[in-house]
Amino acid sequence: MKFMKSILVYGIFLFLVLPPRGFAFQSKTEYTLSGQTMGTFYTIKFLAGKNEDLGSLQTRVDMCLRDINKTFSMFDPESRLSLFNRQEMGAEMKVPSDFYAVLSTGQRLYQITHGAWDGTVKPLVDLWGFGTKKTENRIPGPEEIRLALSRTGFHHIRFLENHTLAKDADLTLDLSSIAKGYGVDALASLFRASGIGDVLVEIGGELYAAGTNKKGEPWSVGISRPDKDNSKQDLYQIVRLSNQAIATSGNYRNFFEMNGKTYSHIINPKTGFPVDHHIVSASVIAKDCTFADGLATALMVMPAEEGLNLVNGLEDTECLIVEKKEGVLESHMSEHFHRFLAQ
Repeated sequence: MKFMKSILVYGIFLFLVLPPRGFAFQSKTEYTLSGQTMGTFYTIKFLAGKNEDLGSLQTRVDMCLRDINKTFSMFDPESRLSLFNRQEMGAEMKVPSDFYAVLSTGQRLYQITHGAWDGTVKPLVDLWGFGTKKTENRIPGPEEIRLALSRTGFHHIRFLENHTLAKDADLTLDLSSIAKGYGVDALASLFRASGIGDVLVEIGGELYAAGTNKKGEPWSVGISRPDKDNSKQDLYQIVRLSNQAIATSGNYRNFFEMNGKTYSHIINPKTGFPVDHHIVSASVIAKDCTFADGLATALMVMPAEEGLNLVNGLEDTECLIVEKKEGVLESHMSEHFHRFLAQ
């Protein structure tokens, strides 16, 4: 458990903006729990009575995160994800409800983005040296890319009754672009079930804001300036959220350069190549962080106009897409994103 006294940095892209000193305190006390999970850090700020049992809460948080890791870890050979990846083609597997729910969200994302989000791109991510199998930076050949593409495609996963799944191709799931968001949602649900309605949950830059902050106002969350040279505390925008999630994806920190060209870790599932356009970050506000997390990744793949059109057609969903052209950042907001901007 760690008590934070100043600005809380949230992953690479987002961080909480603390209210100014001198405001009137409510009867509730503000607490912070923090730790490590999913290869990154988590932070939970919440309001509760002065006699809140922090030890019990921390234990429940730890148990929740252990269960999530046991389900979605790429590194645990006995995780549900690893077992599914080893499952024979055509064989049916009954899975836990959370695993089925996350893949169902993935199926929706795959469909509405026309494949821009695809949880089966691991062979391509590994091929380009950005995956769990670290390789020397190089440009793969056409035949290597073709072979990797043949082992991708979320549409090869079949959703059956009673939380049962099957796959019709030799697929390898990697849900890193959506699992942290699910972890955020799960922790937010845990606090709601504990009777705590004012909470801000963050895992690796993905957040869910429930209720209000100490001032009785929506939580203020900063979107970091999408620039590889910034200090992670250089704000680009500040949004105010209550009972909403926000997730940001970007390509300005994880890339390699070769022969004067930059290759991003964001892989286009359709072409097998890293994305090659001006988008440097995409932030999504939605009702749940699982969906926001995956959609932010998809918006990094899609052309900006196409992504905006998609989001403008979705209920309770807004986005901020940032492009960098000739060194200048240019914002593209969905129709109602401005409503969340701090004045």
